[in-house]
Amino acid sequence: MALFTTTNYPVTALIEDIDLGKIGLPELQRPFVWPNKNVRNLFDSLYRGYPAGFLLFWNTGTETDLRAISNKNEKIPPNLAIVDGQQRLTSLYAVFKGAEVLRSNFKKEHIRIAFNPLTERFEVSDAAIAKDKAFIPDISTIWQKESDLFEIADKYVEGLSKVRELTPEQIKSAKSAIGKLHSLPSYDFVALTLSPAVDAETIAEAFV
Repeated sequence: MALFTTTNYPVTALIEDIDLGKIGLPELQRPFVWPNKNVRNLFDSLYRGYPAGFLLFWNTGTETDLRAISNKNEKIPPNLAIVDGQQRLTSLYAVFKGAEVLRSNFKKEHIRIAFNPLTERFEVSDAAIAKDKAFIPDISTIWQKESDLFEIADKYVEGLSKVRELTPEQIKSAKSAIGKLHSLPSYDFVALTLSPAVDAETIAEAFV
């Protein structure tokens, strides 16, 4: 019997399964500890189409002591435990959904990642970047349900045009970059899912 199956898992499906409670975290996994620069680097990799590592799940097969990343639907017990990829999945969920993360000191934080469409550069947002018209200060706004992509692009160009002159080529390039950013949820991760028959010792070996 195969120890695991391999599937392509688009970010949109990962986010949806986290919202539905299908993907959970083993209680022994550490809290969110990534510095924000790692989150920035992850989004930079997705934007450029670089590999962002495998996700390793374990199909528990039965109800186990797992907790959901999202608390939207706690009635469905998760059946996919994250063996490797907790920090990346939490980062993706936090930024795409504009959700707060719980740090190891039990303080909640809204991770704000900024994007410069002219240079196609990501940065961890701060007070200076928030005032810089060259940046979208919080990319989470791009994927909110009420957001209009064309309106966001037009407002960005309009705001930047007030402080600097833009060529038609720069305007076209900036709008194209914003469109590319908006399409990041279609990025495919490669997920390895360990079968329910795999024991804890084998899972630990696979993780190492």
